[in-house]
Amino acid sequence: MGRRKATHPDDNLTEVIMLRVTENTYQKLEKIRLNSNCQTVPEVIRRIIGKEKIIYFHKDASMDAPMEVLIGIQKELKAIGININQVTRHFNSMAGERQRWYQIKRAAQYYSQVDTKVSLLLTLVSQLAKKWLQK
Repeated sequence: MGRRKATHPDDNLTEVIMLRVTENTYQKLEKIRLNSNCQTVPEVIRRIIGKEKIIYFHKDASMDAPMEVLIGIQKELKAIGININQVTRHFNSMAGERQRWYQIKRAAQYYSQVDTKVSLLLTLVSQLAKKWLQK
C-alpha cells in the first residue's frame, strides 16, 4: 500500500539544497526549533527563507509557584465538594431529627472551608491579574 497523493502537488518539496553551517549557527537554529512550533531544523530554515511566521514559545518561570497553589486549591475544592455530596446523600437517607441536624452541621463546616478557599483563590487571581494586565 503506497502513500496517499498530495492534495496540492505544487506544494511538494522537490528540490534539494545542500547547506553547511557552523556549529554555532546550527545550535542557534536548534534552539529556535526546540522553542517553536517547528519540528525540524530544515523547517526552521524554510520558514525563515520564506518569511513565514514562527511561533516562539516562552515559559515564564515566575508563574510556576502561583500555578501550583491554584492547582492545590482546585484539588481541595474538589475534595470538599465530594464531601458535601456525601453529607447530602446521608442527610436525605436519614429519618431521625438529631441525625439530620448533625449532617447539617457537617455541611456547614464544609461550606466554611469552601469560603476560605474561595477567598484565597480570589486574592491569588487578583494578584495574577495585576501581573497579566500590565500596560
